[in-house]
Amino acid sequence: MNIIKTAGTYYLGLCNTYHDPALAIVDAEGNVLYAEATERYLQYKRALNHAPDDLHLLPALLREYCPDARRFVVAGNWRSRRPLYERLAQYLGWLTPKGILGYRGRRLTACVETWELNHMQACQHHALRRAGIGLACVLRRDFPGVPVDFRHYDHHLAHAALACQGSPFATAACAVIDSYGEQGSLAFFEYSGGKLVPRHAARGPESLGFFYMKLTELCGFEWLGGEEWKTMGLAAYGRIDEEALGWLRAMIRVEGVRLVQDRASFFQMLKRLETRRRGPHLPPETAADLAHTGQYFFAETVGRLLNNLHGLQISGNLALGGGCALNSAYNGQILAGTPFEALYVPPAPADDGTALGAAWLAFRQDRPGLAVVPRLLSPYLGSSIRDEAIERYARHSGLPVEYLPGEAMVPRAARLLAAGKILGWAQGRAEFGPRALGNRSILADPRTPDMGERINREVKFRERFRPYAPAILHEYGPEYFEDYQETPYMDRTLKFRPEARARVPAVVHVDGTGRLQTVKAEWNPRFHALLAEFHRLSGVPVLLNTSFNVMGKPIVHGVEDAMAVFLGSGLDALALGDWLFAKPGRWT
Repeated sequence: MNIIKTAGTYYLGLCNTYHDPALAIVDAEGNVLYAEATERYLQYKRALNHAPDDLHLLPALLREYCPDARRFVVAGNWRSRRPLYERLAQYLGWLTPKGILGYRGRRLTACVETWELNHMQACQHHALRRAGIGLACVLRRDFPGVPVDFRHYDHHLAHAALACQGSPFATAACAVIDSYGEQGSLAFFEYSGGKLVPRHAARGPESLGFFYMKLTELCGFEWLGGEEWKTMGLAAYGRIDEEALGWLRAMIRVEGVRLVQDRASFFQMLKRLETRRRGPHLPPETAADLAHTGQYFFAETVGRLLNNLHGLQISGNLALGGGCALNSAYNGQILAGTPFEALYVPPAPADDGTALGAAWLAFRQDRPGLAVVPRLLSPYLGSSIRDEAIERYARHSGLPVEYLPGEAMVPRAARLLAAGKILGWAQGRAEFGPRALGNRSILADPRTPDMGERINREVKFRERFRPYAPAILHEYGPEYFEDYQETPYMDRTLKFRPEARARVPAVVHVDGTGRLQTVKAEWNPRFHALLAEFHRLSGVPVLLNTSFNVMGKPIVHGVEDAMAVFLGSGLDALALGDWLFAKPGRWT
């Protein structure tokens, strides 16, 4: 293929999965101009069955980021030809409403029901059929005559591209651990010189992603709504159920870098596991032992896969992608439990991240010989809140408000936090991925023991067992955490040092851990300055950080979303850009 040297080429990556759709824009030099999940713009959690190329959002994005476009390459995150099982299921009518309701065929050896798999495949089939239709309309209207090239990439290859090309590694072993891809749930790659070489790809329904979905369901939560987070949080409150652990080990085992399930024993053990299902009227805490046991089994199984992957002698660096890479409770154990020397988990390891992975694959396809300079991907790739929109609310909201331009916001906000106030903090560009990393955050003082419970009750309106994250100045990491690791995207959970727990009780989970975020000035100058000023006032280099939303809603996108959460919850103040809003009587 000829190397494309023309300026004005833009790579538009589409995550066309039926859940967590997303859009990414990469320029002719491979720089990421924009990447964001569609759920943010829609304010619809996971944006189920919605296209990433939204007709109302796209025109403004393309005008802003591609004004001089001379060529577009549209990259999809799934192969265009569907796997045999999906084509067969479609032919037999299993992917229709009647087929899903009346399915009576052979049950696949998966942790979820076959009719549920058919529903997922049906949703995916329709998502891929409509992929790019909205984009084509906008390009035909707004960029007439500009050539457009459509490409389609293997799903797990798109996961791997993000995990490797967003990492600081020149070489890596890459593991993609997912619910499913084109043929299976696992894929392993060798990464070197910007190139990805497949080493193994699973085929069949064996899936740790499906397992965790089933575990979430048995614990009484909704996996279709993405409530695996609740299972992870609840797991810390439980103990090993030895009998259930034995059933799990009999269901799924590891051979090399493969998962193996024997049909007869699989369904026998799955039936036994159903006896542990939480009753509909019982509190979540009654499922704590099941959650703990399932999390333990997940960690044990992934650990075996990764140890065997290391045995292939690809690299001492590990890049981890796929939906299962969101399991931060396990990620923090990887370096201690495997021979790998360094770990990278991207900020959006699940399907939304494949939008950027696909765009990068298209870019590399056009420039196969281009030298790669490893560098850490910034997560601040999403939308900004317009200054004029904030100013409009400052004029007309009737709320107490201060204008604090430049560096004036930081000391004012730090004083509020040190006084025990709960602060909504929306600055700069939104984070790409599911976690708030200091630009769309709710912040609070971690020294107050009941602060976490107060936020759960009055701000987030969620279960009391859900933990909160510590954002920590990097240089103090070893003082607060055992075996400290840099964690720029809040992607792993580590153990607090015993002597540090009493200093920041609001961010210490019941098992003595915290899903930390490392903060450096070069990564996020304003958030670092706020944390440094809070440290100066309080003596503690840690802030409680959680996503700026309420339970069941995506992280806020526009000023209207931020104001809705602010006015409809127990937040004391709201820092939007250079404007600080408060509620009457709550200034300090």
